[in-house]
Amino acid sequence: MIMRCIYGFLTILSVAGNTAHIYAQQAKQTVQLSVEQLFRLADENNTSIKQYQAAEAAAAEAVEVSRSERLPSINFAASASYLGNGWLTDRDFGNGMKASIPHFGNNFAIEAAQVVYSGGALSAGIALSELKRRALQAEAEGNRQDIRFLLIGNYLELYKLDNQVEVYRKNIEQTQRLLTEIRARHKEGLALRNDITRYELQLQRLELALTQTENSRAIINERLTTLLGLESQIRIEPDRSVTAELPKVLSEGHWQEAAADNAPALRLASIGVAQSEQGVRLAQAERRPSISLFAGDKMDGPITVEVPPLNKNMNYWYVGVGVSFNLASLYKSPHAVRQAKHSMTRANTLKQLAAEQLHSDVREAYIRFSEAFDVCRIEEKNLELAAQNYSVVHNRYINDLALITDMLDADNAKLSAELEVANAQVGILFNWYRLKKIAGEL
Repeated sequence: MIMRCIYGFLTILSVAGNTAHIYAQQAKQTVQLSVEQLFRLADENNTSIKQYQAAEAAAAEAVEVSRSERLPSINFAASASYLGNGWLTDRDFGNGMKASIPHFGNNFAIEAAQVVYSGGALSAGIALSELKRRALQAEAEGNRQDIRFLLIGNYLELYKLDNQVEVYRKNIEQTQRLLTEIRARHKEGLALRNDITRYELQLQRLELALTQTENSRAIINERLTTLLGLESQIRIEPDRSVTAELPKVLSEGHWQEAAADNAPALRLASIGVAQSEQGVRLAQAERRPSISLFAGDKMDGPITVEVPPLNKNMNYWYVGVGVSFNLASLYKSPHAVRQAKHSMTRANTLKQLAAEQLHSDVREAYIRFSEAFDVCRIEEKNLELAAQNYSVVHNRYINDLALITDMLDADNAKLSAELEVANAQVGILFNWYRLKKIAGEL
């Protein structure tokens, strides 16, 4: 009675799951993508990558804005006004009288100034803008590497799930053939009804596992289409030859050198050191004077400094040298300089920490990558042994020399071994891409 209830429950789950999966897969367009195509689509369509591209363009313009500070400034002003009449009095405010003034007033002025020395502030400002642009480029590259690693993780998960689907389908076919054999033996009185029930339950478990795997695939597919900016109806098929040629195990030294040259995290730390150095220069520039050249021309009217006022325009020009110095910097800037130097010390420490962490991450990833080959070899040997064991047990069962439980155990062991081999091959690729991502070469 209990076995019948379990059998009925599994049947309902399997049918419902298959129905939902078929409905979800309707009207899907299938597109096969290689890893290179996957990355190219991400570069073109991924939202996160696009926003960094916009930020990089803005940072490049910020550098040009900083450089424009070296150019001369030119100011032009023009004004027209209405002047009311004046009023003249003695010093004791007596004997007041009206003083007529020309009512229309005008002013024209143009002035140009060029900073010739700023104590290093302009150069440091330009350098900081350039460093901010480089930092943003490093962040963008790090984000691009993160997106690619996320893509390859989901892509390989799709490949693994497709392998699992294939294995489950083959085992379902095998179980169905075995059921046919057992039913025939049952008719001949050589097998029990309980044997048939057990394999029917096994078949239902396999079909339920297949449905769950296909549903998991649909979820991963949705993630990929979102990351790639594709329509959600598109069904992505991984390139089946992705594991045809597995990567070679290069020396750890190769990956350590590659990471030291290319890792975005280390580049960011190095840029942080350079930024802190420019911060020290800016703080020191506060203690230096600023020198500029200027020239101008002005025309004012009427001339109201005369009594009576002259209804004429007065034009004059001038050139000169200006020097400015903030006296407060004598007692304020020492603290700012010390703060900037402490920041530079911290930036150097952070760079050292980043280098140490990167070295550790590369070593860990390299060990896992090498280990993945050992895992794959072991799983392939396990599959070979499981297949041999299944063949021997199956022949013994056909000849009434093994129990149905032995047959079920051998079948489950073979299924597990097939799945583990597929997973192990994908594990090699995943750890290789992880190593490339840490080294900044993904």
